[in-house]
Order: sequence, then C-alpha cells, then structure tokens
Amino acid sequence: MAKMKIAVAQFEPKDGDKNYNLSVIEALTKSAKRQGADLISFHEMSITAYTFTKDLPLEGLTALAENIPTGESTQRLIELSNKYEIAILAGLVEIDHQKIYNTYLCVHAGKVVAKYRKLHPFISPYMSAGNEYVVFDLLGWKCGILICYDNNIIENVRATSLLGAELIFAPHVTGCTPSAMPGRDYVPDKYWQNRAVDPVSLRLEFDGPKGRRWLMRWLPSRAYDNAVYYAFTNPIGYDGPHLKNGNSMIIDPYGEVLSEIKSFENTITLATITKDKIPLAGGFRYKNARRPELYKDILGKAHQPKLKPVWMKNDKLNFD
Repeated sequence: MAKMKIAVAQFEPKDGDKNYNLSVIEALTKSAKRQGADLISFHEMSITAYTFTKDLPLEGLTALAENIPTGESTQRLIELSNKYEIAILAGLVEIDHQKIYNTYLCVHAGKVVAKYRKLHPFISPYMSAGNEYVVFDLLGWKCGILICYDNNIIENVRATSLLGAELIFAPHVTGCTPSAMPGRDYVPDKYWQNRAVDPVSLRLEFDGPKGRRWLMRWLPSRAYDNAVYYAFTNPIGYDGPHLKNGNSMIIDPYGEVLSEIKSFENTITLATITKDKIPLAGGFRYKNARRPELYKDILGKAHQPKLKPVWMKNDKLNFD
C-alpha cells in the first residue's frame, strides 16, 4: 500500500511480569485497531521490562528468556495479531542454543514476519549480540528494526536504509540518565509522584536535556539523512529503578515529527505515512550522490568496539 496508518505506544511496564505487560499490549493494540491502525509498535523488551535485568544472574535471565516462535509470549502476540487483525511489534528476551538475546519481533497474519537481535547489547553481560541487519516486507512496505543503542551508531541506520528500508522501527528504553552532556541526569522521583497536581514540573524535566531535547539532537536526523520514516517507542514512568520520559513519536523522511505522545499515561499515537515523501526527501538524493570508493576502506577498517554507557560505569557487574 502506498500509505499506511501506524501506531506507536508507550506504557509503564512491570519488571518480569509478562502477563501484566501483555495485558497492556493487548489493551493498546485494541485501541490502535479501533482507531484504524494497520500496525502497532511497542518499546524495547516491552514484554519483560528492561533495566531490572542488569542485576539478574544468569539463572534469572535464562528463566525470563523464551524461544521464538514456540514460546508463550510469541504465541500470545500471534493470537492478539489474529484477534485484532493488526501487525504487532514488541520486544522480549530470547534464548536460542543457550545464547540469550535482546530481541524484537514482528507478527502478522498468524506468523512471525521478522526477528531482530540487538547489535549492541549492554544491559547484561549474559546477553549475546546480534550479527545481522533485518529488512522485511510488511503490508507493502520495506521495514527495518534497530533497537535503542543500535540507532546511535549511524552506520547501522545507513546500512538498514541501503538494504531498502522505508520505515525503521526504533524500540527504546532511554532518556533521563547521566552523561557528560550538560543537563543530563536522572529525574527525581518527587516529580513523578506529584504528576497529577503538578504536571508542568514533570513535563519540564522530561522535555528538557534529560529527555526530549536530547532525543531531538539526533533522532530526526536519522530519518532525514536516510530518507526513512522512524517509529520511535519508549516507556513512560519507571522501567526498573529509572524514570523514562516516553515521547514516543513518528517522524517522516523530512525529519518532521508527525505525531508524538506527551501524556504520562499508557497510550498510543498514530500517523499516516505515505511513500511519495521518500523520493522527494533530501536524504534520498544524498544517498544517490554517495561515492563509496572514497571511504569504503575507512569505514570498514578493523576496530575494537567499546560499549558501556556512563550511567553503568560504576555498576557492580564488570561489563568491560
């Protein structure tokens, strides 16, 4: 289809409570279908929750993990997709041949359409890294997936785009953590607890450099530079011990925000995306103007990756 109505969600998950999280996924999926959406996308590890897994021993993480497609959570997503006649994208912990992955999957028409494993996992030393890009057909669109930190490495976005992606799903658990950038830090709990009577103070925290302002430094440019739509998802409220700012949004190939969630509640937002924007966008022309002979050896030069966010530098587990 030349146009498609898509929904992105945000909700506050419960640590390790798959039944609860799947119940919220169902409620928001039902809402998306009622509003005419063709698909709905949820955040990173939305079925299990994310941040709390940094403290799980191997046995605990293994107990949380499931096989795809035979696991209960995948089968439940397929049931919901069939029930509401809508494509669903959500994340969980996968186990495959004793290896554990941060995995995001798309289900539609009674089956798993795509499965993507995070390329740059860091939340647990027991998680293995994925080793391939994933581009797949969904409702007449070429779609890609990049989980959270994968989007910060710009080569991943360009590679996914060059493989044909027109729409990139970007499930995250991000924001409101310390870094060297001025203004970045945790959001104090008092603002969340007082959100009903003083929503302005919390919105200033979430929309400032701790949250949205940081996102807007780089997220629209990923869409603009590569002439792709971006479906960004992020939890709202607590994920583990950290508040997250939500701001789930849909961005077009011009880098413009089509729709964004500003609520503190579990909810969705929708936008209609159209293919005609893609060849008109600047990034489309820039990709066609590339001269890879100038930099293919530079970009492909051997490199030892180092990955550990600032907020995890003092963590009790050794990830280095």
